[in-house]
Amino acid sequence: MFDISFGQLLLVMILGLVVLGPERLPVAIKTVAGWIKVLRRMSATVQLELNKELKLQELQNSLKKAEQSGLKTLTPEIQASIDDLKRVTESLQKEIDSAAHIDTPTHSDKDKS
Repeated sequence: MFDISFGQLLLVMILGLVVLGPERLPVAIKTVAGWIKVLRRMSATVQLELNKELKLQELQNSLKKAEQSGLKTLTPEIQASIDDLKRVTESLQKEIDSAAHIDTPTHSDKDKS
């Protein structure tokens, strides 16, 4: 991670011992270790979120490419299924529209009251 040799690490420990003293050095080391753990967790979380966003963006791009290619590359069986679904949808829409016309009250019924 950091390019620190053993000699440099030993020098930092000796300076820390001289500056902080033997009583406060272990507490300082634990505090710094806690900060490093928090930073590592935060960086891992950010990295996971970025990976998720990249995968989502790739999926959206793939879907856009598939939509742009259109229905030209579909097999005849899938195209037939899509046509059947369109016919069923249209018939259901017609039934809903006709039922809506039957259920609506006329103005003459309101005038009689």
